[in-house]
Amino acid sequence: MAKLKADFYSKNALEMAPLLIGKLLCRKIGKQTIKLRITETESYYGIEDTASHAHKGKTPRNEPMFEKGGITYIYLCYGVHNLLNIVSGEKDNPEAVLIRGVEGFDGPGKLTKALQITREHNKIDLSKSNEIWIEEDGKVLEYIQTPRIGINYASEEFRNKNWRFVVIN
Repeated sequence: MAKLKADFYSKNALEMAPLLIGKLLCRKIGKQTIKLRITETESYYGIEDTASHAHKGKTPRNEPMFEKGGITYIYLCYGVHNLLNIVSGEKDNPEAVLIRGVEGFDGPGKLTKALQITREHNKIDLSKSNEIWIEEDGKVLEYIQTPRIGINYASEEFRNKNWRFVVIN
């Protein structure tokens, strides 16, 4: 198994989200390393995407989205759940992929809770970190594309885009 290199994250969010399906999200907690296969992702594609946190410009909260791809962007959702996103693409072109599910945990809040991922893990470089990283083991999973979930605030055009990628059971 190989940790994904920095150049993997230079892809845009629409290219990267389906490529993350089947990869292993790895988390070292103390002396234990947990590896869970990614089963669901969503793309958030730049300032024009009205569902994206970057749509209205750069803020202290969404600043990681404006960095070069390959770092984590973790934010608090509904005041309860920390959600894990992987920044993609080039600096100053804000894109990210939300990790919505991994084997055994079918929700973005459930997976971060299980893996003890908090906002303290914001802006971690996944290609260099020994705390959180993504590995490739060659396994390919079939997936379907659907509209994203929980973005009723977005314009109809962006609510209806099939930018969610889910493993076929």
